Amino acid sequence: MRRGLVHVLAWLLATGAAVTLSWWGVHTVMAGTAYDPPRALPVTAADADTRDVRPPSRTPSPSPTPSHERPARPTPTPTRTAARTQPPSPTPTASASGRVRSYDTDGGRAVFDLGPADATLVSATPGTGWGMQVWKTESWIRVEFSRGADRVTVFCTWHDGPPRVEVGTY
Repeated sequence: MRRGLVHVLAWLLATGAAVTLSWWGVHTVMAGTAYDPPRALPVTAADADTRDVRPPSRTPSPSPTPSHERPARPTPTPTRTAARTQPPSPTPTASASGRVRSYDTDGGRAVFDLGPADATLVSATPGTGWGMQVWKTESWIRVEFSRGADRVTVFCTWHDGPPRVEVGTY
């Protein structure tokens, strides 16, 4: 019995030491990793029009019902056309350097911070089943969503004036 307890104690000490050493090694490596922290976009009053923000009524109901529902958004049909200029979404959000504009496409969503003479990519999120690739230079940013042979490109340029965004389906 005593010999069994010694073995269990030795196993517990060895396992604890291995877990501690592994955690310390991973923590040390991850602490030195450089990454851009995510930026959150503020919600504006214009964004609130898609949901009912009234408090629920105080009358009891026999079954739980949702206090708000989002209206269904029509999805555009995919077409294969040349690049076209898409107007920015109607709900701009002010930021420190310019206007934050969101571009929803069949392949995903790209959000840009459009300044007076340049732009930055805030976020790009592919839709379900779509992949994404981003290219950046000093005068343009290109976000391409892809699924099989389908391609949707969101292209922001500012080399010859203020930033403009073109969305193309190929």
